Amino acid sequence: MAIPEQFIEELMARTDIVDLVSEYVRLNKKGNSYWGLCPFHGEKTPSFHVVPDRQIYKCFGCGKGGGAINFIMELENLPYRDAVAVLAKRAGMAMPEDSFSPGAAERRKKLLEINRQAARTFHKWLNAPEGAAGLAYLQKRGLSRGTITRFGLGFAPEGWDNLIRELGRQGYDKRDLLDAGLAVNNKDGRIYDRFRNRVMFPIIDVRGEVIGFGGRVMDDSQPKYLNSPDTPVYNKSRNMFALNIAKGSKAGRAILTEGYMDTIALHQGGFDNAVASLGTSLTAEHAQLLSRYFKEVVISYDGDGAGVAAAQRAIPLLEKAGLKVSVLKVTGAKDPDEFIKAYGRDAFARLLDQSENQVDYRLDQLKRKFNIEDDTQKVAFLQEAARMLATLPSAVEREIYGGHAAQMAGVSAEAVSLEIKKALRQRLRKEEKQQERRDLTPAAQLQPRARTLRYENMRSARAEEGILRLLMMDPALLADMGDLKGEEFSSPLLGRVFDLLTGRIRSGLSPGLAALAGSLEPEEMDHLAYVAGQPEDISNGQRAAADYIAVIRDEGLRRRAADGDDLLLAAQQRLLKKKAYMEENT
Repeated sequence: MAIPEQFIEELMARTDIVDLVSEYVRLNKKGNSYWGLCPFHGEKTPSFHVVPDRQIYKCFGCGKGGGAINFIMELENLPYRDAVAVLAKRAGMAMPEDSFSPGAAERRKKLLEINRQAARTFHKWLNAPEGAAGLAYLQKRGLSRGTITRFGLGFAPEGWDNLIRELGRQGYDKRDLLDAGLAVNNKDGRIYDRFRNRVMFPIIDVRGEVIGFGGRVMDDSQPKYLNSPDTPVYNKSRNMFALNIAKGSKAGRAILTEGYMDTIALHQGGFDNAVASLGTSLTAEHAQLLSRYFKEVVISYDGDGAGVAAAQRAIPLLEKAGLKVSVLKVTGAKDPDEFIKAYGRDAFARLLDQSENQVDYRLDQLKRKFNIEDDTQKVAFLQEAARMLATLPSAVEREIYGGHAAQMAGVSAEAVSLEIKKALRQRLRKEEKQQERRDLTPAAQLQPRARTLRYENMRSARAEEGILRLLMMDPALLADMGDLKGEEFSSPLLGRVFDLLTGRIRSGLSPGLAALAGSLEPEEMDHLAYVAGQPEDISNGQRAAADYIAVIRDEGLRRRAADGDDLLLAAQQRLLKKKAYMEENT
């Protein structure tokens, strides 16, 4: 059975959107609403809007919006039922026993169970004779027994179906392992273990659930590291290795490494704030995830070409997420692990404190592309540096780092300052032209972002939006809307929501948008949050409702008339073609 509507009604009554969002976002009150930096995308100017009287949020930057349930679904990457469970626990409510229905939630629970059992099996094998090679490798890398246990490290032995057979004895079939990403299916239809002859690294989310695995091969096979594919419980772009531990760190900053072993070695060395992205370059989602738990990030990547390129890609993503970024330079050792073993924890802590500011780091890397001794290349370096520094939000920052660039090139700070101002003017003119183009097409701004939801009749759609706002603000107005039905709406989405709201009102439930999370897709809720957040004069609601209905029905008559004209035209064309054919053949 679905979760009872009465349960959702009580849950929404106990959940205040401002209190909920404030647990994740610093909000500032402006008038009757609140603003803050969006937790779903990187920004430096607040565009995330929370409206308490309508219990909704809306970001005017990325477009995300909805109510309390949508907020948790999006933020924690959870399906509907799991998000409801999170809010229910927060509100001190027990989930209804009969609310668990087969389907996505059941499947998610089963996949988590399989992953948990697989992790236990891999760990068991590591400490068995078949895992001797894996254990020797980890010990050679300097990992203690305590660290191995803490991270739940394991081993997948050679062989095609060891895990399939082991979990089969526990009641899981091959298809279950396929769904969990623990098995693969070849072109001949044969199903076999994904991980073979590999040291295994369980990937655990911030709630403590095993959601996937990484495996390091013991021989020269490729790939060297193999990771779980995306599954209903695992998305490599929305999870980070060791964040389940690091989120509890008191360090205040995260150390971002390139992989599993680097991260584990730092934890063993006493730095419980180390994390790594999973089988992919750092993404905007990773950056946003880190910003929930930290204010600063120190990038600890290799100093080779690939590491520098990865750091250059990561810096703007982390900055957009509102994080202070610096880059670690390890001297006297090849990596942090070796440095800690040679010089100790305190020395590495001092090294972290001396991490290079990301702007200086980028300037230094930029300088390496040019021969500063050549005047032509010196000019090219300063022009590119000016364009980079023109993106800094603060005039003070631009002046300070402009001075650094000037010192690098051996020119006056005034000359570099002028070049930065020139680049800044060019950037601002470009942004102004883009805004002008947007202002010249206001109708496009009123359309839903998702193309599948675009309005075909803007005049009618605006009236339909007004009807929805009136109902959400004053349910009693339903009595003044007569026999209006959603099928009369030009927008299928708005018509469907109208029917949902009227159904709730007639059942004695509140017509708030937040309660519709289980009935709408995320992109639909994003748009409806925008609709619900628009101003609406309720002082003469009856008159407004009548005017909106008049527009809806007037435009409906126009559409039907146009459809009739089209049909008539098509019939005429068929008759003309038939007449021409008859004339040609007589």
